[in-house]
Amino acid sequence: MSDFEALTALQLAELVRSRAVSPVEVVQNSLDRIERLNPAVNAFVTVCADQALAAAKEAEQAVLSGAELGPLHGVPIGVKDLDPVAGVRVTRGSKIFAEEVAQDTILCVERLTDAGAIVVGKTNTPEFGFKATTDSALLGPASTPFNLAMNAGGSSGGSAAAVATGMVPLAQGSDAGGSLRVPGAFCGVFTMMTTFGRVAVPARPNAFRRLNPMVCYAPLARTVDDAVLGLDLMSGPHPRDPYSFPVGEPLAAALSPSLAGMRIAYTPDLGGYPVEPEVEALVRAALPALEEAGAEIVEVDFRLPLPAAELTRMWRRYLSMAHAESAEISLRQGIDLLGEQGRVVDPGYLESVRTGAALSAVDFRLGDLVRTQVLDAFEDLFDGYDLIVSPVNCVAGIPNDTTRTTVGPRQVNGQDTDPFVGWSMTSPYNLIGSPAATVPVGRAANGVPVGMQLAARRHHDAAVVRGAAACQHHLDWQHLYQEFDPALTAR
Repeated sequence: MSDFEALTALQLAELVRSRAVSPVEVVQNSLDRIERLNPAVNAFVTVCADQALAAAKEAEQAVLSGAELGPLHGVPIGVKDLDPVAGVRVTRGSKIFAEEVAQDTILCVERLTDAGAIVVGKTNTPEFGFKATTDSALLGPASTPFNLAMNAGGSSGGSAAAVATGMVPLAQGSDAGGSLRVPGAFCGVFTMMTTFGRVAVPARPNAFRRLNPMVCYAPLARTVDDAVLGLDLMSGPHPRDPYSFPVGEPLAAALSPSLAGMRIAYTPDLGGYPVEPEVEALVRAALPALEEAGAEIVEVDFRLPLPAAELTRMWRRYLSMAHAESAEISLRQGIDLLGEQGRVVDPGYLESVRTGAALSAVDFRLGDLVRTQVLDAFEDLFDGYDLIVSPVNCVAGIPNDTTRTTVGPRQVNGQDTDPFVGWSMTSPYNLIGSPAATVPVGRAANGVPVGMQLAARRHHDAAVVRGAAACQHHLDWQHLYQEFDPALTAR
């Protein structure tokens, strides 16, 4: 058997357990597919073939010896290059760290490898993961495989493109304002930001790994089942992450094609975002699938407590403070991002650092008053509904030739918008810590997939999983992966 890329992580693991295939075959097939397709999409930026094959040989011996096997035994995965894997280069998309080799492995990935997964490489990310497109002076752009002229989205764009193309069935990413859901939507894959704290991330004395109450780590996959398996493995508390909590019943228990008894609120603009008509039409066309699954759908006139553009600016202030904190920690470690060393850093990132450094602690905390108003507005809606559904992104893709400079459009549907991330409807859920997912609902005229966002109130992650599983069953999006850009499939 050679077409491993068409199989899910669950299917591959079962084939390995049954000795129908060898972990070495599976990993080699992944490496071969990366070699063939990656030059076009630039999903992987470091491939650790020798390390991966050595791990695959160990995995093969475990199978032959009758050892107890984990649920992902022998399954190849990708890891976002923002996060460390011991012994593998970790650039963070920056020329400053172009040759750095990680000394440890981030906990969420360690939990996957403990379950038998094998890391085959690191995936593309913008410098320090700071924007919603994947492009950097060091690594270049990652493309969605459905239109190679269009960006994969960010900042987990490499992981999304790697999964969409079948280079790996599962890849790790992170999300502080949409960095999982934005590329998940543009690449036609499923991913989910969980309730903050479900996936523990112990702090480390490193500028880019610290406690941040807006960041979530999760897998991306072609199927809800694969991603949920990965999430269940990643989840759970850790004594060195005070925000983490016991998770109770696995999310896999919520995998069901039925939404009987669920009430879903549909808001076409999530309370005030400008949305391209083509995007909204594709999401609206998917609503009958939710009704077919048994849900009651109600279109609501939801309004944000402040204009969407102001909400984006407020979220950017939180991001700027995190960047300023990173810069200060870096300085204490001998890296002056605002000095001579910063000449090779993305000017947009440095601007964010300066903005955050100029904010007073009082001004920053006063933003929490508005953040509370946003929380209350969503909670009022959740009082009557199990899920809130909207588009993920306002646009049908971002061209690669704009991602290094302006990032995104300055206008959407005739309205001014923040080019940094005002064209995405993801960041409000980071501000309030609610779980939110993206599921593919179709493709725009330019070939780029469009995603539907499903969100629930905090600790109701199972409701999101249930909604996504029903979408997968009733929309059947697996045919997407036979319709890539001809320039990619011709390789």
